[in-house]
Amino acid sequence: MIRFTKSSITELEEQYVLDVLRNGILSGDGKYTPLVYKQFEQRFGIKNMLLTTSGTAALEMASILIDLCEGDEIIVPSFTFSSTVNAFLLRGAKPVFCDIRRDTLNIDETLIEGLITDKTKAIYTVDYSGVACEYDVINKIADKYGIFVIEDSAQAVGSYYKGQPCGTLTPFGCYSFHETKNYVMGEGGGIVLNEDRFFERAEIIREKGTNRSQLIRGMVDKYTWHDIGSSFLPSDILAAVLYAQMERFDEIMSKRLNVWNTYQRILESAETAGKLKRQVVPPECEHNGHLYNIILPNSDVRNRVIDEMKARGAACHICYVPLHSAPMGRKLGYEPSSCPVTEEYGSCILRLPLHANMTTEDAEFVADSICEVV
Repeated sequence: MIRFTKSSITELEEQYVLDVLRNGILSGDGKYTPLVYKQFEQRFGIKNMLLTTSGTAALEMASILIDLCEGDEIIVPSFTFSSTVNAFLLRGAKPVFCDIRRDTLNIDETLIEGLITDKTKAIYTVDYSGVACEYDVINKIADKYGIFVIEDSAQAVGSYYKGQPCGTLTPFGCYSFHETKNYVMGEGGGIVLNEDRFFERAEIIREKGTNRSQLIRGMVDKYTWHDIGSSFLPSDILAAVLYAQMERFDEIMSKRLNVWNTYQRILESAETAGKLKRQVVPPECEHNGHLYNIILPNSDVRNRVIDEMKARGAACHICYVPLHSAPMGRKLGYEPSSCPVTEEYGSCILRLPLHANMTTEDAEFVADSICEVV
């Protein structure tokens, strides 16, 4: 069976994890956490980044940093994982679901302005499949109305929009390093503070509301409670795994893009025959090969393809059940008709296996099988 996803782990990750265990500092902000920051600064020019326990935690921190209150409204795509919305629901804010584009499946920037009210506090974007949203337009709208943009770049580490790294395109960029992502630490994430004014408070929020980070740097002789916060700090064991992954950045990227490009090349004939639609990457975007999905005619076809591909030895899966029509979305009062493109595509999108352990032959087998099945 060609697995749907699998982390790429080598002796380098093992070496660094053992180093942490032997040096005895297992909690956060040990030896490897600042080494990870150095990697991100050298590769992407990111100066203010904090590792978190998850991508979800990074989004939750961003929600605290913009002082979300009960009754605030957040414009957000429905075609995303629950973490994006839970991050602000926990602060009492209300989701206002926006439909998606038919090409990239990202939030449809042309619909955002019509959803803004006097209660709108922020737009939460999602760089789906590692392809950036249309940030020039989105940021212009946000500036016009004085609202924040939070960039959920969980899937987009290593992707670019007009030459600028994803995660640096709005005041807050939120990464995920979950084992299903390109670069992993098991469970973990990171928040990028692209405006210096948020960094000091972000450190405090991340450390249970205390200024412990200042104590570590020798700035104070004791640390105390300053703000609300939580335990958003990951173990240095996990940071060691991520540091090894970042040292292998180009290798992992190359292998993933090889699989993605193989799919794109072989599936062209099936798209030409009208059997499916391939992924679209706008010319202003540079993606990271995070995932590859196809759009099939309907859910029945998708289900049959999943079963047939499983029988052939390749694990394929659906993507998201749209949040507005999921059980929690319905409980909040949303209807399937509120985001028609999201609803339509949510029923017929199929994700193919994609990870750095796959060979060219694996990708060719999957793509050729898809062509035969459809």
